[in-house]
Amino acid sequence: MHIPVLRQEVLDALAPEADQNFIDGTGGAAGHTLAILAKNAPAGQVLFFDWDSEAIARAREIIAAKDANLPKRVIFVNNSYANISEVVKSENFGPVQGILLDLGLSSDQLEISGRGFSFQKDEALDMRYSLDQELTAREIINLWEEREIARILKAYGEEPFARKIAGEIIKNRKVKSILKTAELVKIIASAIPPKFQHGRLHFATRVFQALRIAVNDELGNLQRFLPQALDILTQGGRLAIISFHSLEDRIVKNYFRDSVKEGKAELLTKKPIMAGEGEISQNPRSRSAKLRAIKKI
Repeated sequence: MHIPVLRQEVLDALAPEADQNFIDGTGGAAGHTLAILAKNAPAGQVLFFDWDSEAIARAREIIAAKDANLPKRVIFVNNSYANISEVVKSENFGPVQGILLDLGLSSDQLEISGRGFSFQKDEALDMRYSLDQELTAREIINLWEEREIARILKAYGEEPFARKIAGEIIKNRKVKSILKTAELVKIIASAIPPKFQHGRLHFATRVFQALRIAVNDELGNLQRFLPQALDILTQGGRLAIISFHSLEDRIVKNYFRDSVKEGKAELLTKKPIMAGEGEISQNPRSRSAKLRAIKKI
């Protein structure tokens, strides 16, 4: 079952009221959208983005199963949140009181997408959120130059053994193409000294994160999204973002800080809000979640 991360904290940050309109930029399994719909009834709407058409289909079913009338208050958009301005305009959606981004991988993407997001399954090296995208993890691993692979592992995965792993990838792909996640995990294991393979993080975590970020241009999309989101919000509107690693959090933190300095926004979270022990025990992936929020002036 999908458990939305920091559900109550998101509601506190967005403060939804009756008949207000919200945007869920990363709709996923609709956990946060359902929480908002319960608060912005009877006439408030949610503009629901997901880049993955399969996720949109599942979300429609989840929302309708909760209440057959609820989908009437949701506008489903199969697009990236990076295109938020364009979509808001074409849907003539507004005024917008709040926008949410939850940048974590959904459990559905890990468990049932079959696209190689998880190093615990043996699947094709794909990692695209949208099957309309061209670049795949397989292409990066088999066609990119060694120094480029090392660069993304270092920049997007903060992987200390980036160069060694890139070297092993090149050595192995000369023998045969690397097509499955299990093959890649073996290669990573051969590059990382055994004493570094037993920390809290699985030794393949950083490499898989780096590939996913590169395939989906996650950091670029986040940077494109932020100024658009602030523009779209009505005065007093709120922007809440949940990040799961330091690269995303740094981008959000710096943008929020600059917006406050420029007099465009007020900080609602002096420090990032994190999950309590109770939530972490129920939902371990919430451990690394950080929520930051601002209010448009």
